[in-house]
Amino acid sequence: MHLSCTIYRGSIFFVLTFASENIIKPLFSKGPSPGTRTAILALVSLMISLMYLFTDWLDPIKGHAQDIVAPLYWISNFPNQLDEWADNRLTSRERLIQENESLQTENIVLKRKLQLNASLAAENVRLRQLLNSADTLEDRVLIAEIIGRSPDPLMHQVIVNRGSEHGVYEGQALVDAKGLMGQVVVVGQRSSKVLLITDSTHALPVQINRNGEQLIAEGLGGRTYELALPYVANTLDIVVGDLLVSSGLGQRFPVGYPVAEVVEVLKDPSRRFAKVVTKPMADISRSRHALLIFDSPPLGALYE
Repeated sequence: MHLSCTIYRGSIFFVLTFASENIIKPLFSKGPSPGTRTAILALVSLMISLMYLFTDWLDPIKGHAQDIVAPLYWISNFPNQLDEWADNRLTSRERLIQENESLQTENIVLKRKLQLNASLAAENVRLRQLLNSADTLEDRVLIAEIIGRSPDPLMHQVIVNRGSEHGVYEGQALVDAKGLMGQVVVVGQRSSKVLLITDSTHALPVQINRNGEQLIAEGLGGRTYELALPYVANTLDIVVGDLLVSSGLGQRFPVGYPVAEVVEVLKDPSRRFAKVVTKPMADISRSRHALLIFDSPPLGALYE
């Protein structure tokens, strides 16, 4: 009787132990290993990257994402705006007087240059008429405010407060008061992303204004104050002070807009190509307002 009882109790203990193991085991079962999860995530990332590069399936998402990201750029740029606001409020009276006198002098000089430019424009129109060329129309422009800049120093991109509802389109040129700044690469409904000419992925066909020699100006990424001119032959007629303007090749940028000024030319007979250093004409890192140039009148756009 004692043995039966022991066996009975042992059976109960075994049954309870077996049931506990069956309950606890699923709770601690292992899932996919970290290596397997990493491989799956890498495969998904690769598929999305290939879709972004070789298809247009993600284009609608890019536009909506641009509208979502625009406020983040504005927030990241808020300290600079606050600093600029404080600097403007704390400017001394003497400094304001000096700036006013300087602006009056500059205004007189610019009016004189405007008179000369008007004379040259009139002469150019007469020459085109003599050559039976079509009359040129003034560029239609849209004033835009730069509301954000990329926090990555190697990515030269800005956000402007104009989008598809204002007639903005991909590839549209952006200029400031001094020269060409870049082109629109992503268009949202109310904001757009602009790739600046100093970005390392940007290349721009230019020509020397003095003699018409055509070159390619490339951005250097880490430096907003310099553009590279690769493959400049030692025999090319280029000197310090030459103005580089957009040539219009590729039909992406309008012709004749100032791009950069040559600040250094180093020609070494032992090397095949010369080293040419240029400085962008536009205030790439300081401009607050700019103009979007239209190739043709946008439908329903508010342009000037």
